[in-house]
This record gives sequence, C-alpha cells and structure tokens, in this order.
Amino acid sequence: MRRLSSTPRPHWQRRVEEAGLTWHSLAEPDRNEQPYWNETAFYELTAHEVDVLERATNELAAMALKAAGHIVENNLFAKLAIPQHAIPLIQSSWEAEPPSLYGRFDLSWDGLHPPKLLEYNADTPTFLLEASVVQWHWLEDLYPCRDQFNSLHERLIARWKELIPHLPGRRIDLCSVDDAEDRATIAYLLETARQAGLTSSLFRMDEIGWDGQTFLAPDDRPLRAVFKLYPWEWMVHEEFGRHLGVAPTLWIEPAWKMLLSNKGILPVLWRLFPGHPNLVEASFDTPGAMTEWVRKPLLGREGANITLHCPGGDFETAGDYGAEGFVYQALAPAKTFDGKTVVIGSWVVGHGEDCAAGIGIRESDTPVVTNTSQFVPHAFD
Repeated sequence: MRRLSSTPRPHWQRRVEEAGLTWHSLAEPDRNEQPYWNETAFYELTAHEVDVLERATNELAAMALKAAGHIVENNLFAKLAIPQHAIPLIQSSWEAEPPSLYGRFDLSWDGLHPPKLLEYNADTPTFLLEASVVQWHWLEDLYPCRDQFNSLHERLIARWKELIPHLPGRRIDLCSVDDAEDRATIAYLLETARQAGLTSSLFRMDEIGWDGQTFLAPDDRPLRAVFKLYPWEWMVHEEFGRHLGVAPTLWIEPAWKMLLSNKGILPVLWRLFPGHPNLVEASFDTPGAMTEWVRKPLLGREGANITLHCPGGDFETAGDYGAEGFVYQALAPAKTFDGKTVVIGSWVVGHGEDCAAGIGIRESDTPVVTNTSQFVPHAFD
C-alpha cells in the first residue's frame, strides 16, 4: 500500500458535484486549506492487499453478529449504557431478525500486521457516496485500466432487491436530519432503491407524524417501511421513542444495530475472541497493562471526545460526548503515509458470509481521523 501523487482532473469540482458530492470543499475561501475531497494523491494497493482487507471485513462482520447475540443472551445492556426502556425493543428486534442494509468497519492498517478494528458504524454510516460512485468516476476518468475495491453501488441495488419481500407495496421511505452530508447520503440511497425497482420518497426526520396508532409521512400516509439515517440512541430518547416498539413500521437499520455501533462492542469482541488478529485489546474499565491506549465514549461520533495516550503525551479531541461512559482500547499498530494518519473504512452490505463491498480511505494531519478529514481515492492492479 502506497500513497502516490496524482494530478487532479480539470474542473474536478464539477465532476464530483455531478455525482452528488456537494460538500467537497470544506475550507473557507480565504484560507489556504485542502478540500475534503482530495485527488492530489491516491492510495495504490495490490490485489493481495485487497484480499486481506476483504477477508478481515467478512470475518469481523461474522464476529460482530456473535457479539450482539452474546450481549442479548447475557443481558449486558447496562455495560453499553442502553436505557432500560430500549431493551425490549432491541430484544424483539434481534429475535424477529428484521433486515439490515449496510455498515462500515473503520480499520487501522500498516500493511504488515493484520488490519485492526477501530470501531464499527453499523447504524448510520456516512461517506458512502464518495466511497461508491465518486471515487469510481475518478478511477474511470484517470486510471481506466486499473481496478478498485468497490462494488458498493451494485451491491446496494442487489440488497434492496433482496429486501423486497419485507417491504409492503415494494416501497421504502427514507429520512434523515437536515444536514448536507446526510441529505446527500440519503438521496444516493434513494437512487439505489429506485434502481432496484422500489417506490421511494425522501423527507426530513422531523416531518414524521404520529396519529396515535402509526407513524405518518408528511402527506399523512402510514409509514410501513422506513430507512432512517438517524441514530437509534437518539431515537429512543425522542418523544416518539415510546411508540417504536408498538407501531407497525419496519425500521432499517433495525434496533439491534444499536449494539454494534456502540463502542461497548469492542470489549465484548475482545472478551469473546481474545487475541484475534483483527482486534486490539479493549476494556470497559481502566487501561490496565496497556501502555498506549485510546479512550472513546460509548456513543461518540465522528472522532469526538477521543483521548489518545502515548508515552510522549496525550492528544484529545473536543466534543459533547462522554456522559454515557467510555471504553479503553489499545493503540493499534499504525503507519503514517507522508505524515498522514490513515483510516480505512471497509463497507459491508447485508450481513452474510460474503458482505464486504469495498473501501474508502480517509486521512488526517492529526492522530485522530474526524468528520472533516480528507477522503482520498484508491486503486489496485
């Protein structure tokens, strides 16, 4: 795996906007900063390295399901700061096995040791659009003779088709908060659903109504199946949260995904699979014998409230999370590329034995990758 320089496409901004990536430039116009989408470089992998990432992702997906089952069967919800009123919702969801769509494992990899799991966003993963069609268009424009670990678009369409028996009237409604990245992500998912032959509509989460018996779309139509890009840990605390277990609405992602997106899944995985090559030691309590460690809030998002402890000193990120508690994770073996900290987002579609669907790479000048860290495309031969 190498980081190579590359000449950006002429009018690259227009090209990525045509694919839906409107937030490609986060920098202020008068500041000399690189944009969020960065094609002045790309990461070159070998076919063998792609195979390593694919196998690790499939294995992690299988282990994560076993860990979720372990939490349910052993009533470990308090360890994950799951509120008491949400437990029956998770339990019934796990037993009913409602369908799921996708997720993203964040991996650290130095190219020498096995890829290591940093966390799993199984509920509301973003940077989907750039990992799917945007970096694929980049490859076709600049390196058409190369390949890319990226079957996201095709797999999402195929997965929607698989879900048709669960969707009354072959319909899925999609909603999110009013945020540029979330809107673009949900709009892209709507397009893949329509390409799968589904009837779909798009609206904001705060436009969902309740008539005393069922959730309603903005046009007062009963909502039978909804994909929501909105975290379950927020939903269960909303005013409408008490209706989630009784209303006849299928939610995708399902409530049991709340267990996997919670950082508490990391110590559970380590307990079930101690020493597994794709895991690093993790604990609910103290760092223990760890000399280099990362403290993460159970419900943290986008790199917020992270403390990275090394012999040379601590590095911390700001944020509003942590009241729910923390986990400690040993510092994963890492390699910097041109001084950049790199995290590989490895995508899964569905949750079967062969669910790995491609990667997206983000890099940062700091030790922690956050929501404003740059996305850099990749290719392999």
